[in-house]
Amino acid sequence: MLSGIVSGVHPSAATAVTPDGRAVFDRSCSVCHSINPPPKSAPPVIPLANRYHEKFATKAEGVAHMAAFLKKPDKNKAVDQQAVTRFGLMPLIKLTDAELKAVTGWFWDQYNPAMGRGRGMGGGQRRLMNQ
Repeated sequence: MLSGIVSGVHPSAATAVTPDGRAVFDRSCSVCHSINPPPKSAPPVIPLANRYHEKFATKAEGVAHMAAFLKKPDKNKAVDQQAVTRFGLMPLIKLTDAELKAVTGWFWDQYNPAMGRGRGMGGGQRRLMNQ
């Protein structure tokens, strides 16, 4: 605190650190969500991030929808209804607004167009092997 006063930075500003989205994911989400297939007990991040990119034109729209969903999970507002059918509705995870902003921004950025829609488990590889 003294260093904040000496440097002219307000002490609360010195301790207000923006959370790291990956760290929030690792701490609060990775128990259920893997990054890539195969899934744990919830949809993997990259295929789900791809669904958000399909549904929302901008990062701001996608992140806002995801944050609202995380604050109050609702199966009717899920981006992937098949995931809700397969895994069930995710439980409410208590995150601060800063943590929500960080993790949803990180999640959006995991989009990988090479993954396609992420449906199926290796169907493309199987087709190549059978040719």
